[in-house]
Amino acid sequence: MDLTVCEQFDGFEGPLAQRGIGIVAPYDLALDRELWRFVPAEVSLHFARTPYESGQMDMDMAQALRNPTHLKAATRDLLHIEPEIISYLCTSSTFVNGVAGERESCAVMREAGAPDALTTSGALAEAVSELNLTKIAVVTPYYADVTAKLHDYLGELGVETVASEHLGLGGGIWRVNYRTVAEHMLRVDRPDAEAIFVSCTNLPTYDVIEPLEQTLGKPVLTANQLTMWATLRRMHLPTVGPGGWLSELAYPNPQTSTPAAS
Repeated sequence: MDLTVCEQFDGFEGPLAQRGIGIVAPYDLALDRELWRFVPAEVSLHFARTPYESGQMDMDMAQALRNPTHLKAATRDLLHIEPEIISYLCTSSTFVNGVAGERESCAVMREAGAPDALTTSGALAEAVSELNLTKIAVVTPYYADVTAKLHDYLGELGVETVASEHLGLGGGIWRVNYRTVAEHMLRVDRPDAEAIFVSCTNLPTYDVIEPLEQTLGKPVLTANQLTMWATLRRMHLPTVGPGGWLSELAYPNPQTSTPAAS
């Protein structure tokens, strides 16, 4: 081999050392790319999906998606790439049984070997605590009964839902356009709402967060944004992208802090 050719690569020390995040996602997640937009260059996302479930996105589906056997298997599928944390990227299945149900899902992942575990609803609880929120407005793509369970979950966190909008969708949530999402967010806002929360990790929200924060003058919190913010925060890394209020929060001290609902 021509040594002069090899010498050309003497200055290359890469690839860049990566820090891994394991993502357990429901079988129908269609927004993988949105997740990548929230993470810095040194972070790599590794996905595992739960098995296919037939039916609409209703109360039965929310319960099915929290199946501990499936959650444990998906967690184990991620262990070989040695992630620093594994997050369950699903809102409805992690709030449908309240705070206790959210904690159970984290416990299942830890029992399966996750070095640290987080859920989307747990991330919501952390944001509520850190931002000292007591009243928020909510937008969901769900049916009314599933949305009501989110209200109950927030109530357990000491948060009043002052207004709520739901799209009543049983599927195809990833096809909802930004205009529809923005219109519902603007319509649900109330003077006493301290923040707007948009639920569901399969509902596109990335590009509406910043302009709506500027328009409304209050935090706009979305499921994917919160999941990645809380996950990266555990790793003492910044979230890339929109979310001005969240980016100003200090990193937690792992020796003294405990996640709000995990």
